[in-house]
Amino acid sequence: MDKTLMQQLEFLKIADELKSVYRATVLVNQSRQENVAEHSWHTALMAMTLFEHAEVEGISLPRVLKMILVHDLVEIYAGDTPAFAGVNPEEKAKQEQESADKLFATLPAHQAQEYRRLWEEFDRMDTPDSLYAGALDRFSSFLANHLTDGHSWNKYQVTTNLVYKRIEPVKEIMPKLWEFVEMAIRQGVEKGYIKEGIQNES
Repeated sequence: MDKTLMQQLEFLKIADELKSVYRATVLVNQSRQENVAEHSWHTALMAMTLFEHAEVEGISLPRVLKMILVHDLVEIYAGDTPAFAGVNPEEKAKQEQESADKLFATLPAHQAQEYRRLWEEFDRMDTPDSLYAGALDRFSSFLANHLTDGHSWNKYQVTTNLVYKRIEPVKEIMPKLWEFVEMAIRQGVEKGYIKEGIQNES
């Protein structure tokens, strides 16, 4: 069988393992934790649905969708790190780099390079595409917390400064959505899901 095809099929087999990596976030019905593959799908759907509200010029929706589908694949080997868990960012980055090396090496060279570049661009959040993708990735978790009685916010005892810092990219890329963000944070504070005050990230 064609070598390129065999490599692609092997990569897709490995990618299926993302369905078995679970996040701290729970489903909206709170029946169980969501897996990372579900998160990626939902974020991609958000990118399509909310695209008209993106106010930064030069965004390519097809590239954004590719970026969203690729960026969490490294968690197959590195695992998911909750945003508010206080994990050392340098150690997290090291684990994800090693995971990326291992995972993308299974692909044919041209796809390995493309997927790696997309993954790295997403992580930097320094282009219109990666800003939009990254903002939605963060908003996906934010919305889940808002709709699940502050599940992860409660678990990690987060404060307003950490929530605002995490969700800040939304303000730049989708100002219209920021009104909802502020409303949700106010409600989170009022209901005791988010603590008012200043808290260090680690």
